[in-house]
Amino acid sequence: MLQQTQTGRVSEKFLAFIDKFPDFHALSKASLEEVLKTWQGLGYNRRAVALKKIAENVITDYNGVLPDSIETLKSFPQIGHNTASSIVTFAFNRPTVFIETNIRRVYIYFFFPGKISIVDKTIVPILEKTMDSENPRNWYYALMDYGVMLKKTFPDLNKRSAHYRKQAPFKGSNREIRGKILKILINNKNMKKSDLLKELKDISPEKLTQILNRLEKESFIKNERGNIQIVK
Repeated sequence: MLQQTQTGRVSEKFLAFIDKFPDFHALSKASLEEVLKTWQGLGYNRRAVALKKIAENVITDYNGVLPDSIETLKSFPQIGHNTASSIVTFAFNRPTVFIETNIRRVYIYFFFPGKISIVDKTIVPILEKTMDSENPRNWYYALMDYGVMLKKTFPDLNKRSAHYRKQAPFKGSNREIRGKILKILINNKNMKKSDLLKELKDISPEKLTQILNRLEKESFIKNERGNIQIVK
């Protein structure tokens, strides 16, 4: 949830999501429509689909118990090295090395004064030497909180990272249109393409077709005899 979404926005949605789906079993058995409805407001709906698929994997292949192996976690949808490592640290309190935006900010501030285009691989050896291996969970909590504090005083620190990318505007983007389409389908169960076009107003038929094809390819929606609906 926190990937590319601010903490203040996530905190409320997280509590609602966990209340609705308190464990892997509940999430794996839920319909995609239920999951997307609870996810509304966070954007990047692929993450919700990935979470549901992960829950299904954990139930089916791991007897409902989350694996504590970084390599196994990396085999799950949309989980890379940093996310897998952070799960192992926060869920199991085992020392791993990972970098996210607040951690990166702390190391740039203390160890790379005046430098630009700093790559993460130059931060990793320093992180390995400074990490608290006895209680890595609390150490990472504190490190990330420190990064949040630094942002208030030095908002441009992460722009010195070679990995810095400015997020594209949401207004008018395909992400916004995709979100609107899914919201309409959640509220209406199924619709014809012509009715969707009327609801969306400022979008061309060609653009709508392109986005619908993409959503269908990604298993968000299905088209049954001209009726478009969210996959069950």
